[in-house]
Amino acid sequence: MQENILNAFAEQAKTMYSPMTKFNSLFVENVEKMTEFQLNAIKSYADLSLDQMKKASEVKDADTMRSFTAAQAEVASSLNKKIMDDAKAMSDMAMEFKSQVETLMEEARTSAAATTTTAAKPAGKTKAA
Repeated sequence: MQENILNAFAEQAKTMYSPMTKFNSLFVENVEKMTEFQLNAIKSYADLSLDQMKKASEVKDADTMRSFTAAQAEVASSLNKKIMDDAKAMSDMAMEFKSQVETLMEEARTSAAATTTTAAKPAGKTKAA
């Protein structure tokens, strides 16, 4: 009898902690993905900045200054597009994470309901006997 109770308790604990374990794994995976994305974005912004500083240092006269300033509008436009694309990618990652968490919570809710139903049946039989 005591062994059955301990086994039931161990099974319920496993069922209860399983969603938390899955959530923690999902969370860590998402943090890794977002961190890698942000590091890559920072690197690309830094590379662009360094490239622009090199081009600025090459300005020697009015003609090179004119061509440098003309190119800045194009650089600003491409930078703006990259920032918008990066923001969309981060938003998409966040929405994917939200969807995965919702799925995980629904699985946990279903599992908890099934465990509660299963646990209640033997108790009901014991009381009836």
